[in-house]
Amino acid sequence: MRFAEEIVVEEFLPTVRSMLAEELRNRGLTQSEVADLLGISQSAVSKYANGEVERNDRFLEDERVQNLVTRISGGLADETMSPVEALIEIEVLIRRLEDRDLIAEIHEREMPELSGHGGDFNVHDPDSELRVTERVRSSLRRGLTIVESASGFASLIPAVGSNLCECTPDADGIDDVAGVPGRIFDVKGQATIPSDPEFGVSEHVASLLLSARRNGADVRAGLNIRYDADIVSALEDAGHETVEFDAEYDDLDAVVGAALRENPDATVLYHTGGYGVEPIVYLLGEDAEAVAEMARDLL
Repeated sequence: MRFAEEIVVEEFLPTVRSMLAEELRNRGLTQSEVADLLGISQSAVSKYANGEVERNDRFLEDERVQNLVTRISGGLADETMSPVEALIEIEVLIRRLEDRDLIAEIHEREMPELSGHGGDFNVHDPDSELRVTERVRSSLRRGLTIVESASGFASLIPAVGSNLCECTPDADGIDDVAGVPGRIFDVKGQATIPSDPEFGVSEHVASLLLSARRNGADVRAGLNIRYDADIVSALEDAGHETVEFDAEYDDLDAVVGAALRENPDATVLYHTGGYGVEPIVYLLGEDAEAVAEMARDLL
């Protein structure tokens, strides 16, 4: 694991400092004066100015870096720029290069797991797509840990299998919902999770979750379990609002919408089956952990 900040500290700053030291020495400043301006030792200035420090060619050749070094060295040399202003200007460039730019690209090269995000990933953006999706995956993994460790959870799994899903905050399609590829199955009395969560792998539970959200439900996660009247009663006794919907539908949004109009606070939706349709209970909640705990409390 390598952080973008390590690239800044280990590659960007030594390159820029060496460029500045070289420029300032070329403008006639002594090693002592350069050291004072850059806040480093004279021996460091000597190493920077004499090319004894490894420099990153991509930063060295970047026109924006070159222009900034020229402007800062000139300003520091003729005292029209203070060291504080120089620091701020360098910080501004660093943030720019981290924002879907050169540092992000180098970061992707150093961390292949970021492949495909380097051009779009801003390490300092709390709402970046990569950060959002990884948070969803992490939440889902925590929920799945609850499911996997809950003694007797396999007894809640319907014949079609269960799936635990969670969506991104602005989800508008199945590709924005993470779930378990292949679903969760009962294997010899044990809930078995075949692989790590992925986006776009759940259609059944994801569709119902998205329909509930489109009809006003403030939920981000869903889990399907087997239907039993006693299970629904136990959920009601635990304080969860429930509502039934028609299993035989042509338009899921329409039937879910009708159910939620009947009980807008419902976090448990269920149907009692139909021709060729297994009865199912859907648990909905704010995240995967909350939904998994709803199921665990039934055991």
